[in-house]
Amino acid sequence: MGRSRGRRISDETILVVGLGLFGSAVARTLTEMDVPVIAVTPDHGRAERYAEDFTHVIELDPTDRTALEQIGVGQVRKAVVALSDVEQSIMTVLALAEAGVQEIWARAATREHGSILERIGAHHVVYTETSTGRRVARAVSGYMLDYFEFEGGFAMARTKAPSSTWDKSLHESRIRTENSVTVVGVKRANEDYIFAAPTTVIRRDDEVIVAGRTGDVDAFCRLT
Repeated sequence: MGRSRGRRISDETILVVGLGLFGSAVARTLTEMDVPVIAVTPDHGRAERYAEDFTHVIELDPTDRTALEQIGVGQVRKAVVALSDVEQSIMTVLALAEAGVQEIWARAATREHGSILERIGAHHVVYTETSTGRRVARAVSGYMLDYFEFEGGFAMARTKAPSSTWDKSLHESRIRTENSVTVVGVKRANEDYIFAAPTTVIRRDDEVIVAGRTGDVDAFCRLT
């Protein structure tokens, strides 16, 4: 079954199913954030490989509802299904939904796969390859420094402040009205990010973080 050192499930515990590149990155990041994690994998080699990295690593078939019940999945509020096998991910999401897990994040290989996951109980679907590809494409294009795309056509981007905003407050530049995006953060050269306010004045070398609909964010970043 794998290694589990004094497993205790709390409201903060997150179940991560699948320890490939995506799942292990999720589990590791949560662990670094001091979020309690139960990592489950059907792969014996990965169970052994990550046994020392995470407090609770359990080797089992995540589509086996009895096995999930035995590890206390009914007490878990949140889960991330990071399995690459389409059928296995569908059956796992279904099992977790029927066990009463309140918030299920699931990795999908295609839009069709994601649609099925949503219908059977996934609350959030992540298209890892697609979203990563889009992020890299936008970053390498030169007009964005970083980019994150969310469900429903919403995005956030880090970009250089366009010249039309220099030496103006956010209120004066009317970015929200003219460009349909919201500036949520500003970074001066050699300084940390600050939260943006209507009175925040944008300077020539500033970086800004903007949020909005994907098309609006793209259009704003192209102004740089």
